[in-house]
Amino acid sequence: MKGLKFHFVFLFFVVFTVVLLGRLFFIQIVQGDFYKALAEGLHFFPGETSFQRGEIFFKNGEPLAINKKWQLAWAHPLKIKEKEEFARKVSEILEMPEGLILEKIRQEDALYVMLKNKLTDKELENLRNLNLEGLNIDEIEGRYYPQEFLASKVVGFFGGEETGQYGIEQSYNEVLTGGNNFDVADLVLTLDYKIQFMAEKLLTEAQENLGIESGQIIVIEPYSGKILAIANFPNFNPNQYQEFATQNNLAIFQNDSTQKIFEPGSVLKSITFAAALNEDKITQETTYVDKGVVNIGGWPIYNYAQRIYDLTSMSEVLEKSINTGAVFVEQKLGHTLFLKYLEKFGFFEKTGIDLEETFSENKEFKKGYEVNFATASFGQGIEMTPIQLIRAYCAIANGGKLIHPFIVEKILKEEKVIEIEPEISSVQIISQKTSRQLTAMLVNVVEEGFARTAKIPGYYIAGKTGTALIPWSSLGKKESGYSEETWQSFIGWFPAFNPKVLILVKLDRPETKTAEYSAVPIFNKLAQYLINYQQIPPDYE
Repeated sequence: MKGLKFHFVFLFFVVFTVVLLGRLFFIQIVQGDFYKALAEGLHFFPGETSFQRGEIFFKNGEPLAINKKWQLAWAHPLKIKEKEEFARKVSEILEMPEGLILEKIRQEDALYVMLKNKLTDKELENLRNLNLEGLNIDEIEGRYYPQEFLASKVVGFFGGEETGQYGIEQSYNEVLTGGNNFDVADLVLTLDYKIQFMAEKLLTEAQENLGIESGQIIVIEPYSGKILAIANFPNFNPNQYQEFATQNNLAIFQNDSTQKIFEPGSVLKSITFAAALNEDKITQETTYVDKGVVNIGGWPIYNYAQRIYDLTSMSEVLEKSINTGAVFVEQKLGHTLFLKYLEKFGFFEKTGIDLEETFSENKEFKKGYEVNFATASFGQGIEMTPIQLIRAYCAIANGGKLIHPFIVEKILKEEKVIEIEPEISSVQIISQKTSRQLTAMLVNVVEEGFARTAKIPGYYIAGKTGTALIPWSSLGKKESGYSEETWQSFIGWFPAFNPKVLILVKLDRPETKTAEYSAVPIFNKLAQYLINYQQIPPDYE
């Protein structure tokens, strides 16, 4: 009997140890990022009221990130006698989980524990009325984001470890704090408050009307690289970043415009055509006979809805977005040149934007299989970020040169103003002749093709639609091949032959079949707004 009892106790401790180790692994490894994000705002030492950090403003002076004095609540765990009662009462007022507060004040090695920063007037009054031993109210100067959700993925937030996290707060942290031999400086962005607001409003409407999962809009000056808007949906409130740092929601802080990889679909046909036109492999009048399908190494490639167009010109290929026509153009160009131009347009490198960004090495595409080149000609099987795509299109619109996209326009140090100058590559990717030829073809896409809803009377608009199937892997499923879900986008610029702005609208998983019915109408609304707001004169009566 004693032996049985011993084995039972031993088994209990084994199971307990395994569970404990498993729990530690889950917390430290699986949920490590979550608890890191949650904890970074909790460190606090009473009496710290000195706060120096540069502020951030929109182009015309509207505040995006400023410094403000706040009331906060903190606890002295050693002075709290009835911890359960303390946690219960405080949690009711602060609307925080009772267990979270209890966990904080049970920390044996903690002299001071932050409970909540930025108290409301009501919370402040109710906490003071409690008159609890170990509960303290203090004043501290900290970061405040008056625009709340607006441009949140651009600005990022200032975390509890005295450092900027995500967005401009991170990429310009040393400038804002005066670190590494910098003086504390304010930043003025290239972002226009009104354009940013309108772009985000349109994305919110797209979620309501089209059921998008997420979406991005970028507005840029194609000659300078100045970004006038970089809108993302969904957003978060930097004032409450801890509340958004939930287990499955850390990605909410990432800027999808610079950090989210996708397959662009037919918008990439413009790049394929730019290369072929520039190498004199095709002209606008070059024709081929479309049979609706082309077989590449045993793989059939179809047009959208398996349509057949028969004898077709290159202009019509773009107007009707014919997949087999793009394959024809890539084959005329040749794989070596096609790969060379993709590299020249910057698809295998970072853009250098002054924000966090990622890029794909496109290892699968670079394996060189025949079918990979064929599908890449119309934007499937090749990956990029929205900022990479819009940068490449700027080169088509501006006469053939890569720009350096940037978002900080001025650095203000006391009475000194440092202007950030545009950086334009001296390398001519495509000739000005090619630029104008392709622009004319893309004007026809808007005038005669699938992008007709982008038309605005009096203005020549050049643009291209893109609808790409989403791979199962991008939806988090361990399956090869593609789902029926889509990325839908439209890129356009105007006035077409002397562009003031270039716009990318990208929608993730909308409830429409193609970009013609989703991204293009949104572009039209934003373009009309910009024409009125910037008073852009028409091309013709």
